Order: sequence, then C-alpha cells, then structure tokens
Amino acid sequence: MAQIGVPSLILILVVALLIFGPNKLPEIGKAAGNSLREFKNATKGLMGDEESKEKNDKQNS
Repeated sequence: MAQIGVPSLILILVVALLIFGPNKLPEIGKAAGNSLREFKNATKGLMGDEESKEKNDKQNS
C-alpha cells in the first residue's frame, strides 16, 4: 500500500485550497471531523453489541 508523504499531502492541501477557497476549508474540515467521529462511535457500538452477545452466549452455555 502506498504511503502519503509530506509533499503529497501539501499538494492535496493546495489543490483543496484552490478548489474550495480559504473560507470553506474550515467548514469542510469540521464536517469531515464530525463524520469521522460519528463513524467511530457507530463502529464502537457495533463492537459493543457483538461483545455483549458473546458474553450472553457464554453465560447461557
């Protein structure tokens, strides 16, 4: 899997700045952060459900 280096990251940020403009970038970053947080919370919930199901199955055996 290819790794993203510092020069590539800078290029991506410059292109994003040109496309969206400096006023929109903080809003986009905030939206991306909120989306990532929601995704992590949802996956934690799924893992918690799976773990509790396994515990219940072991107790009932």
